[in-house]
Amino acid sequence: MTITEKLSELVPACFTALWLQSQEHEEAIMEITQLCARQQWRMAVWDIDQGLRLHGVEGIDCDNANVADPLAAIRFVSAMSVADAPTILVLTNFHRFLGSAEVLQSLARQIVLGKQTRSVLIVLSPIVQIPTELERLFVVIEHPLPTKEQLGEIARGIATEEGELPAPAEMDRVLDAASGMTALEAENAFSLSLVRHQKITPESVWELKTSTLKKSGLLELHQGEDDFNSLGGLENLKAFCRRSLLQPSRDNPLKQPRGVLLLGVPGTGKSAFAKAL
Repeated sequence: MTITEKLSELVPACFTALWLQSQEHEEAIMEITQLCARQQWRMAVWDIDQGLRLHGVEGIDCDNANVADPLAAIRFVSAMSVADAPTILVLTNFHRFLGSAEVLQSLARQIVLGKQTRSVLIVLSPIVQIPTELERLFVVIEHPLPTKEQLGEIARGIATEEGELPAPAEMDRVLDAASGMTALEAENAFSLSLVRHQKITPESVWELKTSTLKKSGLLELHQGEDDFNSLGGLENLKAFCRRSLLQPSRDNPLKQPRGVLLLGVPGTGKSAFAKAL
């Protein structure tokens, strides 16, 4: 489900505390803003840099409020609330301020009060880091990464000249390579490919994806030519993986294996098998 679909259910049901995990804050805010405009809900966005920004809220002056203060932002939502429509306050990167006892208490109070005022607080953060005192008050929702269809739209929006888009078969490889990227990462990868090769290629996308994985220090991306034919032994494991990948269970997707754990002493072929797989 998209953010719009989730909020269309949670806000009318008066869930007053939502934790939205997202790596693309501007995209998430844009989707929430469009939903609020369609539903005629009041909305404001707060961050430590720009303070409080009102969307579709008239008759309220926030110029004199200390809107850079997180406490003031929480308290200000009461002034925005009206009886005939929900009020949404998006708190960007607010997990950074939850170490304060005053902010924590004010947030808890506003969440409970929101049931009466129909005001909804949305903490927009790249991680889920909810203090123990608030765990039972928040519902966590996730902003999904772009689908292959959306990645294809991004590619077509960047590659506007003739010959810059690959053939359909290679385009599938490009979209496979871009899967798991944010919209901004995909835009950067496609643009880099155009600069280098005058067309979008999967190799350039993989290169940028590899550098992204290196940031964590926990993962590395392997690209090689080895397959099961080059690996001796482990016949039962090979058969299990072939069956899982090539013969999916159509009657019950829950029966489809999603992974395999390789456990053993060094030198038994775990890494070699993973690379061949």
